[in-house]
Amino acid sequence: MPARLHIPLLLAALLGTALTQGQASAAASAQLQASTDQTAALLSGQAARLSNPPRLVQGRTLLPLLEVAALLGQPVSQQGSLLRLGHLSFDSVTQSALLDAAPQPAGSLTDLGGVLYISARLLADALDANLSFSDDGRSLTLTAVPQGGDPLAPQARFSTDKASYAPGERVVYTDYPFDPDGADIVSRKWGNKRDVYFEPGLYTVTLQVTNARGQVSAPYSRTLTVTGPVMDTPLSYALKYADPGESFPDALVNTYPLVGSSTVAALPTSVSATALIFSNSPEAPIQSGLLYQDSLSGRARLLAYHLNALSQPARLYVVARNLETRPLEVITERLGETAPTRIEGQLGQVTLLDYFADTATGKVTLQPGESVALYASPTLSPGSGVNLLQDINASGRIELTFALLESGLPPTTQVLQQLPYLPADGKHVRGTFPNAVKTIRAQLGALPSRMVIGDGQIDPAILGSDVLSGQPVRLSGNYGVLYDIQVSGSSGVAVALSPRGGLYRGAMNVQDGPITQTVKLPRSGVALTPDKPTLLWRAQSDLLKIDFVPASGSNLPISLVFYQARTPSTLGSLTKTYSP
Repeated sequence: MPARLHIPLLLAALLGTALTQGQASAAASAQLQASTDQTAALLSGQAARLSNPPRLVQGRTLLPLLEVAALLGQPVSQQGSLLRLGHLSFDSVTQSALLDAAPQPAGSLTDLGGVLYISARLLADALDANLSFSDDGRSLTLTAVPQGGDPLAPQARFSTDKASYAPGERVVYTDYPFDPDGADIVSRKWGNKRDVYFEPGLYTVTLQVTNARGQVSAPYSRTLTVTGPVMDTPLSYALKYADPGESFPDALVNTYPLVGSSTVAALPTSVSATALIFSNSPEAPIQSGLLYQDSLSGRARLLAYHLNALSQPARLYVVARNLETRPLEVITERLGETAPTRIEGQLGQVTLLDYFADTATGKVTLQPGESVALYASPTLSPGSGVNLLQDINASGRIELTFALLESGLPPTTQVLQQLPYLPADGKHVRGTFPNAVKTIRAQLGALPSRMVIGDGQIDPAILGSDVLSGQPVRLSGNYGVLYDIQVSGSSGVAVALSPRGGLYRGAMNVQDGPITQTVKLPRSGVALTPDKPTLLWRAQSDLLKIDFVPASGSNLPISLVFYQARTPSTLGSLTKTYSP
């Protein structure tokens, strides 16, 4: 025999390869029919393929041990240099093989091209299997009874709605593992499981389960055949089955026409009188000070986005001061925040999810000249940030001050009057914008089509002024603006978000008939490229309402893409609704 075989690598590589080809049933005897130097084989009457064919060496028929064991459903264990299979043990250091306690002759196991081969006769003895040869000795039939297994181990079981699928057809799995003593099944580990297979071929799916005692089941496998006419493409499949927040491929997304027309007139837009008070400059203050300040009455949306660049912990405050000679009320109608965090991409998405979920209102009464903090962030360690989105309604004129104060400084009038106004950083925006809501009403026509938001041309940036410097400012991307979108003709339409400016991570609120839902976009990770839109919603009613606020820390523009949810073809119109 050659030098020591690397058994752990062989187990990982060869056993894993064999599992992709197929595996015997957990209960029935498995029969392998194979011929020397041929990769084609039959496993219990079904076509199979050996990555490493049987070999005839010095009068012995040799089989690839790990691959054949996996096909027959026979467990192989490995501890250090010792490999065990049935009655057989093999030590790769001493190059010795034992059948029970009996030493086996040299050549019974051998390395052929880095693959561990075993004499077919010895393998049959190790497994108590039946072995027969054809008259010419080149073909063999090996029939093995499955191992009894550990009587205390859990059992993995699952089924699929059928054994053969068209490319692009949904696979419905029903798993039903059990434990002999009734212990809970606490985890499942799947191998090669997909909800859909788009390429023809054979696919072996494997399940292992773990019970509450930590015992792991033997693998349980089923082989699926994918063949015949295509039922769905990746795009049409996603439009039928993807969950909100999931991404899917569409290379043509930027070629679709705008909703109704290619002109801006297709997006009838009006604006409300809600003001936007925007504090984002300096984005990373290096000292305590006032970030922005203005006065207003009525409704306003406050947006703050800052990182603590001080050398010590600090807090962000939004302080309201009554400028009237009478008492007045300030109502917080909605509030969302993210703080503290060092992950910049989280700031906008978590804030929006918080903002759309908030239904509680808060109210404070201010006496003439009195100040109160409408918002106080958690303590921000150096390098961490805060994002705030807050809707307020003041019954009279108030002064609003955004301030970052090092820990220990209270947000009192006396403290704020002694602090400097921090200069803008020249990169980010601060200012007051009179119009913080855009209303879009659209009628869907031919699909697919798209609606562009935040590009500065089809959807112009809102204009305002920095009252501290007196300079006009332009809010690129319209961050903090609420888009009130209503789309008619939406029944049976799927809506997706397509990022056009790079990384995007946000949320939208949809109202579809009686259903209201906030959707995280995307469900995990980030959306990056236009050709991988993220599903927002699959509409059921004829009028779909969408509330959208561009997420801080993400890139604009984005497109809302509207698709017919089902293709008109005979096969593609079929939808499986069972979800066990």
